Amino acid sequence: MQPKSNAPTLVGVISLGCPKNLVDTEHLLGQFRASGYLLTGNPEEADILVVNTCGFKADAEAESWEAIREMAGIKAASPGGKRLVVTGCLAERRRELLCQEIPEIDILLGTGQYDRLLPLLDRRPTPSSAPAEVMLAPPREVEPHWHERVLTTLPHTAYVKIAEGCNNPCAFCIIPALRGPFRSRAPDRILEEVRILANQGVLEINLVSQDTSLYGRDLTPRIDLAHLLERLRGVEYLEWIRLLYLYPTLVTDRLLEVIAEGGVVLPYFDIPLQHSHSAVLQRMRRAERTDDINRLLERIRKRVPEAVLRTTFIVGFPGESEAEFAHLLRFVEETGFDHVGVFTYSDEPECAAHALPDKIPPEIALERQERLMALQQGISRRKLASRVGQTFPVLVERTTPESPWVMIGRTTGQAPEIDGQVYITRGNPPPGQILPVTITESHEYDLVGVVAAL
Repeated sequence: MQPKSNAPTLVGVISLGCPKNLVDTEHLLGQFRASGYLLTGNPEEADILVVNTCGFKADAEAESWEAIREMAGIKAASPGGKRLVVTGCLAERRRELLCQEIPEIDILLGTGQYDRLLPLLDRRPTPSSAPAEVMLAPPREVEPHWHERVLTTLPHTAYVKIAEGCNNPCAFCIIPALRGPFRSRAPDRILEEVRILANQGVLEINLVSQDTSLYGRDLTPRIDLAHLLERLRGVEYLEWIRLLYLYPTLVTDRLLEVIAEGGVVLPYFDIPLQHSHSAVLQRMRRAERTDDINRLLERIRKRVPEAVLRTTFIVGFPGESEAEFAHLLRFVEETGFDHVGVFTYSDEPECAAHALPDKIPPEIALERQERLMALQQGISRRKLASRVGQTFPVLVERTTPESPWVMIGRTTGQAPEIDGQVYITRGNPPPGQILPVTITESHEYDLVGVVAAL
C-alpha cells in the first residue's frame, strides 16, 4: 500500500498517555514507514496529523483534547489539505463529542482499530466539510498484523506489550471499557519481537500490560508469566528484563522463584496497591485486603532479598476517612518502598466509584497527596543515602542538557521515566552500555556517581 501521490506523504504523530499507548504508537509508526510514508516531528509540514490519545482520567483527557485542538488549528490554517486522525482511548470514550466539538477530524479510530488506518487513508481524501470516518468496534485479537516498529524511546530500551485489556473490576478505572477483556499475546510472538529488538541493540526490555501477572492464563494451553520469563531470559544480547504493572493477587511463588534466579530478569516489583486499608480496598473493588498485602510483601522480601519495590496509591477515594488515610501513612512508613507514586482520585462518570457517597473535597485529596509524597521523599532520601560508596551496574543513557560531560543513567532499580536517575560526573562513558558506577552522593530521588575502575 503506497501513498497516492508521487511526492512523499509526511506523517506527524503525537503520542499521549502510558507506555502501553506508546507501544501502539510505535507500531503505528512502523505501519506508516513500511508503506512508504515519511515521518516528521514538525506538525506544520505534515500532510497527515495523528493524535494517539489517552482518556484514562480527567487530566489525561484534558491533555488529549488540547493536543487535538492544537492539531485541528494547524489543519485549519493550512491550505494544503492536511488530514487529522484521532486514535486511542479518548477516541473510544468520547467519539460523539469529539466529532461534534472538533469537525476538523477526518478519521476517528478506537483502541482496537489501529490496523484499519492505512486502508482508510489510502482512499481518496474526502471534502473537508464531510463528517469524520469513525471506526469503533469491540477490541479484537491482541496480536497486531504489523511487521515493523519505530522506537521512540532511547535506542537501548524498549517497552513490549504482552497483553491487552483487563478483567479487574476496579471501581475507579475505565480501562476494561476502553480496552476490552484481558487477552494475552502468544509467547512465540513476544519472543520474536524481543529477539528483533535485542538484535537492534536494545539492552533493556520493560514488559507491560494492564495486568502483567495474569499473563498466559487465558491461553490454550494455559501458561503463566514465569513460563514467558524463562523463554525470554535466553534471548541473546538482552541484559535486563523488567516487569511493570503486576497485579498483586497473582504474584505467585513460581514467579518469585524465577525472579530470584537472577540473570537478566531484574528483582524489580512494580505492584500498584492503590491503598492499604481493607475498607478502602473493598470500596475500590480490589481483590486483596491489608493482611493479603502484608503477606505478599513478606513473601517477596523472603524469596527475593534484593527486591526493589515500587507501588502507586490513590488518595481521596470516596469515603476515605482521616483514620484510613493515617493507616496508609503508617503502612508506607513501615514498609519502606523504594518508589511510590501518589494520585488523587478522579471522579469519572463511567466508573462504579462515581455512584459512591461521601466524596472527598479536591483540596483535601491534594493535601493528602502532598503529605504522603513528603513522607516518601524522606524514605527515599534515607534509602539512597545508604548506597553511597557502593557500586552498581548502570545503563548509561544520555548526556545532561546542562553539560556534555555529565551522563545520565539508571540502575536495575530505576525504571525509565518513573523513577530516579544516576548522574555520572566522571568517566564520560558513551551511552548504550552497562557499566559499574560507584555512588558518591545521593539526593531525594537521584544518585551521583563515577565509573568504577574496570
